[in-house]
Amino acid sequence: MALLLIVLGAVFCSLTVSSEVVPQADFNTQGMAGKWYLIGFATNAQWFVERRASMKVGTAMLTPTADGDLDMSYASLSSDGSCWRMNNLAKKTDVPGKFTYTSERWGNMNDMCMVDVKYDEYALTHTIKTKGSDPTVVNKLYGRGEELSADLLQKFRQFSLETGILPENIAFLPKNAECPAA
Repeated sequence: MALLLIVLGAVFCSLTVSSEVVPQADFNTQGMAGKWYLIGFATNAQWFVERRASMKVGTAMLTPTADGDLDMSYASLSSDGSCWRMNNLAKKTDVPGKFTYTSERWGNMNDMCMVDVKYDEYALTHTIKTKGSDPTVVNKLYGRGEELSADLLQKFRQFSLETGILPENIAFLPKNAECPAA
């Protein structure tokens, strides 16, 4: 019983921390347009623990819509030469820099926050994914290029720890060839 209370306490603490994450002030959706490399990935989701070793840098094409939403297209080259692709349309909310979407692939609800963005260099996102009553935190670090400074990597690591991610579940993905255009 004591272990259950400790685990529940840890879960509630991580949810409390996550709910306090706010988007960058003066967020500009148009500034997100273009190609980004997914360099950092952090989550306590079980699937990540099992698949982490096979994950590599992928690309995201972000396209703002006329309505202020964000069309997100992801691609990552698999070791067998095939491309893993996923598309989502993130709908804007009343708060600039906050978006919601339902993953077509996984069926989970996603509340995404653009935490820290320097539009020509990097973007740090925080997403709470919910399927049933099982919320999961996912933090991502994107770069306009395939490499980011050690300071930015450390900033991502620190942010991930502050949002309840275990140190061993914070990954900087190895470089990878890109998928051909679809």
